[in-house]
Amino acid sequence: MKKIVLHLFFVFFVVGLLAQQQFEKLPVGKFLNPVFAGDYPDPSILRDGEEYYMVHSSFEYYPGLQIWHSADLVNWKPLTTALHKYVGSVWAPELVRHKNRFYIYFPVENTNYVVWAPSINGPWSDPVDLKIGFIDPGHVTDEQGNRYLYFSSGAYVPLSDDGLSVIGEPKHVYDGWTIPRDWSIECFCMEGPKLIKHGDYYYLTVAQGGTAGPATGHMIISARSRSPFGPWENSPYNPIVRAKDNRAQWCSVGHGTVLDDAQGKSWLVFHGYENGYYNMGRQTLMLPIEWTRDGWYRIPEKVNLSRPISKEGLQSIQMSYPLDDDFKSGEPGPQWKFFGEYNPARITHTGNWLELKAQGNSIANCSPLLCIPYAHSYIADVEMEVSGNAIGGLVLFYNKQASSGILADTTNILTNLRGWQFVTASKVVNRKVFLRLIKYENTVDMYFSTNGDEWMKTENSMEVSGLHHNVLSGFMSLRLGLCAIGQGGVRFRNFKYRPVHEK
Repeated sequence: MKKIVLHLFFVFFVVGLLAQQQFEKLPVGKFLNPVFAGDYPDPSILRDGEEYYMVHSSFEYYPGLQIWHSADLVNWKPLTTALHKYVGSVWAPELVRHKNRFYIYFPVENTNYVVWAPSINGPWSDPVDLKIGFIDPGHVTDEQGNRYLYFSSGAYVPLSDDGLSVIGEPKHVYDGWTIPRDWSIECFCMEGPKLIKHGDYYYLTVAQGGTAGPATGHMIISARSRSPFGPWENSPYNPIVRAKDNRAQWCSVGHGTVLDDAQGKSWLVFHGYENGYYNMGRQTLMLPIEWTRDGWYRIPEKVNLSRPISKEGLQSIQMSYPLDDDFKSGEPGPQWKFFGEYNPARITHTGNWLELKAQGNSIANCSPLLCIPYAHSYIADVEMEVSGNAIGGLVLFYNKQASSGILADTTNILTNLRGWQFVTASKVVNRKVFLRLIKYENTVDMYFSTNGDEWMKTENSMEVSGLHHNVLSGFMSLRLGLCAIGQGGVRFRNFKYRPVHEK
């Protein structure tokens, strides 16, 4: 036990040292990408006066379509969720305000849905099926106020005035930008059309090259037209953003939206994978853009995606939304999402404990409660109590085929490595236990404690660098969470997440 305690002392010493280095304050008025660390892909951003709102793909995580709020484009807080009915895997959404209503359009499988609300805070409607295929809807209005949705195919369809139905057939008007054949890309794959009006032109921003695959594949393309229906002229500055080689910090950069802020400055909000940490998913990034004399936009020459960037009016910076949760409020915080279902009836509150009803016979099919880790390295722990014939645990979850973690039943500590589950410490628990994961870069060690003070490392560790889309598909990320398997219940309290930041 002495060696274990010394080991943990060293770990926490390093944690403190590295965290102090990383959280050194940037100069006032500067920020460093990403603006959303962790799995926040396909950003759709809306400015409403001096306020900003953003939503991302929520895939199989429910409640879905988390809406975020910011007053400065850099510091963001969760506001509400817009989707509480499970309809499937939610891809690239589009957040819109039109005639004092808010809308989110989003594709699921072979159709597109819309939810709407009279206020950004809700209440949000149940999803309405638009009964049209394609993916990645992008909204635009013409000068007469007529509404249209563009799709990744380069086609658009007219919408009803209330935005809740399609009233015409798709019309193809844009073929994309020709990618040189000698470039390394995943596919042509035009995606994510976003449209704005700036001056005399409408600007269409799309992604091409494939969302993942080679680091140099995904890219941002711009075109303009005097009409929202084309003909579209491609920008001489294409690609607007692209990783130059496999050594770039930010890879597969794409799915961009152009936004004018309240100070009149223009920005490009998009996503990308971080080199070496693809398992964190696609993170939200932001760069300033400048407008040329002949009416095109481009990234200023001296701006570097990996260096501090100036932002007018920016004061302090909140590095990321905190993940700690003592569960005293009676419900999980907004950071928590079920995987593959939305069933809040599984959750009850007893004293200062959050109880999760057990189900399924493995991590894969128990629909764990997950959150998005935002650091390369971190320490996560939770206090847990098991009742009935349940098994509870602290897990890392990519999808049903790739999940691992440290678990406990009423008497034993168990390890699960990619579905291979076994007892690793026998008869050491009496229903209640403390569990811990220490992830340093891509190596994960597992610990347990019976008193919360003295920790025992199990013999089993995990290497998780390969748990990402290029290996497993699905566009998911490696999320951190709590599980309750079998029959009975598992109670949790005092979930803590402490980042270990590297230089």
